[in-house]
Amino acid sequence: MEARLLLEDGTRLEGQAFGAKTEKLGEVVFSTGMTGYQEVLTDPSCCGQMVIMTYPLIGNRGINRHDFESKQSFIHGLIVREHATSPNYWRNEQSLDCWLKEGGIPGIAGVDTRMLTRKIRAFGTLKGVLSTTGAPWDVLAEKLEAGSVMRDQVARVSTRTIHFSPGSGPRVVLMDFGAKYGIRRELTRRGCDVVAVPWDTSAEEIKHLGPDGILLSNGPGNPKDVPGAIATVGILLKQYRLFGIGLGHQLFALAAGADTEKMRFGHRGSNHPVKDLQSGRIHITSQNHGYTVRTDSLDQTDLTLTHIALNDGTCEGLAHKHLPAFSVQYHPEAAPGPHDSGELFDRFLKLLNLNREGMARA
Repeated sequence: MEARLLLEDGTRLEGQAFGAKTEKLGEVVFSTGMTGYQEVLTDPSCCGQMVIMTYPLIGNRGINRHDFESKQSFIHGLIVREHATSPNYWRNEQSLDCWLKEGGIPGIAGVDTRMLTRKIRAFGTLKGVLSTTGAPWDVLAEKLEAGSVMRDQVARVSTRTIHFSPGSGPRVVLMDFGAKYGIRRELTRRGCDVVAVPWDTSAEEIKHLGPDGILLSNGPGNPKDVPGAIATVGILLKQYRLFGIGLGHQLFALAAGADTEKMRFGHRGSNHPVKDLQSGRIHITSQNHGYTVRTDSLDQTDLTLTHIALNDGTCEGLAHKHLPAFSVQYHPEAAPGPHDSGELFDRFLKLLNLNREGMARA
């Protein structure tokens, strides 16, 4: 079956269809990791996007429950050079094709993903429509012109109820803006008592949960689309120890008076070098974001730049000058990716334990 991909700059691509028989509109982005396609596809930060996998062969490991980063995929399309129809992996439970069909997600294979990636790098992220239904180009053009990229992604991917993961250590309230399972895994393996709450939970409601600290999770979209969350973070920042990841990093920055902006094509993949400005160490990191904190907006705030991306010099980490709060733009829980930065969870835990010890002495 034929699949068609139409981009807003007029680019037309035809290829082999796989996944669901449907039509979807979304933001077309690329991910540069050589491995971990399942984790990428189940990362809530990809909500509403059509993901180009730059590694040419996708699907050879199939799909298994062990590698999920959320309960489902929120992407609107998958674009690959070659789709493996016969996966070979000891954990494989079903093919990528079957899994995409179940999720209502279309895929297109047999296209020049290198050309697409170079186009996005040159001109920026593009809106696109992907069809596996055989719809003619003029119909797709009408849908592309009439459609708009969603702005309510956080509400779509966040938990709707409070979830408890009991532990004997410090209590961490995880504000779920689209949290990957990896974040909760890193906290629970360190003994933390984790309480995940919906993205729009108020500061007063969080106070009643008695946290030792707050973790602001990753998530999709523009941080300025959730102004209520920014206001809540501003209140929590003055009361609790705080750690922000991904979108949580951007919300922390906005709450502290900094500004954010959309990047030309963002950072997505498991091989991005980041420099720690305090130690001078270089970390290879996993990333998935299309917005960044403007470094020129930090001058009038109490924030210090702690990490930068070596590829383009953008902000990758912040720390508050007077409050026990810090954040990183990348994913220290990886999945997929290297574990260079897992120590950041240890740093957060140390802050929480110092707080508990101080309260016990008082």
